[in-house]
Amino acid sequence: MAGEFDAHERRMWTGAAQAYAESFAALCGATAGALLDAAEVGAGTRVLDVGTGPGTVAVAALARGAEVVAVDAEPGMVALAAANAPGAGVRHAVLPELPFPEGSFDAVVANFVVNHVEDPWAALAELRRVVRPGGRLAVTIWHDTGNQSMSLFNLALDEAAVERPALPTLPVNFDRTADGLRGLLEQAGWAGVDSGELAWTHREDPEVWWSGVARGVANIGLVVAGQTPEVRARIKSAYDRLAAERVAADGLIDLPAVAVLASGQR
Repeated sequence: MAGEFDAHERRMWTGAAQAYAESFAALCGATAGALLDAAEVGAGTRVLDVGTGPGTVAVAALARGAEVVAVDAEPGMVALAAANAPGAGVRHAVLPELPFPEGSFDAVVANFVVNHVEDPWAALAELRRVVRPGGRLAVTIWHDTGNQSMSLFNLALDEAAVERPALPTLPVNFDRTADGLRGLLEQAGWAGVDSGELAWTHREDPEVWWSGVARGVANIGLVVAGQTPEVRARIKSAYDRLAAERVAADGLIDLPAVAVLASGQR
């Protein structure tokens, strides 16, 4: 039975698939190659992409010649991924219960998923169940303090003097660092765990970047969408000014990002 955090996640992502795909998905998709490398996904690998979103990782795995199954908890994401990755078997599924027999896959990947489930340990244990003995796992999460990709929105909220509402938080405490994620995987029974950081700069059109929060995507989008029209206009004005200070000659802004990648073997 879903708890408060899981119920919040379902509400937050309901109907957000297209808006996410057109705004934040490119940022999150930047780790797809490293994720698949860590899981040793190649030609003929039977791989499960959990929390596929619009199917970015599934598409990348198909390009390597893998046999891909992809799942997501949001029906809108399932439909979008099925359209984007027609060579994959895409279906609806919600962690920590997956509709597959034990040992069904050679590898399983989860791109920015572990921090979106109420019980990360149970989710990682379920991912271990569906991988064959000797099979591999690779997961990513956003770094606790190093990630700045969303900082423009928070600066705009501060400038507009917006008080953040209380939103459900992940009830399981673990450091979103290489050491913290490695420990979480080890607690769930994964062996030979390796972890590290991925750092890059995402470049985006300021209006495309704003469109995610304007359409209510993720917690930051819920905060903005929950304001009055006057306050939303004040936030947007602050955002425009802050973005203008950072825009390059080509019209794009630089968004520094840091993720944590961990992998292991069953």
